Amino acid sequence: MTPRGRVLLATVCGLVIAGLVHIAAVLLIPRVSETDALARARTAESLDHAMRIHTLATGDTPPAAEAWLPVPDPAVAVGLCAYDLSEGPLRVAARTGPLMMSMAVHGRRGAFYAVTDQAALRGSLDLVVLTRRQFDEALANEDENEVSRDVRIVATDRQGFVVVRVIAELPSQRAAANEAVQAVSCTVDTGSEETKPGG
Repeated sequence: MTPRGRVLLATVCGLVIAGLVHIAAVLLIPRVSETDALARARTAESLDHAMRIHTLATGDTPPAAEAWLPVPDPAVAVGLCAYDLSEGPLRVAARTGPLMMSMAVHGRRGAFYAVTDQAALRGSLDLVVLTRRQFDEALANEDENEVSRDVRIVATDRQGFVVVRVIAELPSQRAAANEAVQAVSCTVDTGSEETKPGG
């Protein structure tokens, strides 16, 4: 092999190895990071699974300084609750209004389900996050004559979190956006009683 061929081969091998190392590093970051999104969500949760809220600044109140939301959007009120499905299915219930609302369900590998207020039935949006086994049990115990308004989502992981966002297009809508997020309930669903928004 000529000296020029050796240099070319060494360059190509170096680029391939560098590319593989880069890809491996990017894929390992979520597993080795101690402050990933799920870890932040778990530290934000309380024992009763209430939503952790980032409220928007209104005329009377300054913007909230929340460590769990590093770069908040000044036009979006955010609610977050972490879940562990070993405790039971998670129910997220919200009343929709004039402001756009979205919900995204995240597992360890990222978001796997998202919905907006356009999917609401009669002004109510109810998500139930379950494991495959919990989903099968819910189907088996379901009354065929009773219509369910729940949106059932089979989770990719037992642990994760739900993010609720309400957009305030105008500064005058910020208080309403805060109230909309604060009215969302996030509870472990025991199946004996439905949890309603604001309850």
